[in-house]
Amino acid sequence: QVQLVQSGGGSVQPGGSLRLSCAASGYAASYSATAWFRQAPGKEREVILCISSGRGISYYANSVKGRFTISRDNGGNMVNLEMNSLQPTDTAVYYCATKNYYCSDRETEYTSWGQGTQVTVSS
Repeated sequence: QVQLVQSGGGSVQPGGSLRLSCAASGYAASYSATAWFRQAPGKEREVILCISSGRGISYYANSVKGRFTISRDNGGNMVNLEMNSLQPTDTAVYYCATKNYYCSDRETEYTSWGQGTQVTVSS
């Protein structure tokens, strides 16, 4: 099984930037995808974007296009979420999650999850 440990997060002012990281350990399939989800207070968890080993980056939330990007390093075992131009509506608990093969917008298809980290955007 893959274990995911998140780091980063915190509080920033509107217009600021923040980076979240997701480190994977344990067994991993040769082809995999890692997505970032977020859950704002009082709202359902939503998938925002994803990266796969074979098909690149997929954006699922239009609100983050042009502001957020996802990248991989350390041989694919570290996935980063770079968030720019943050707004109060981005305030949420952010989760990374992985699945085999390709990206999906279906939460139930992801098999490993990070612990979540709080991002707060306020003045």
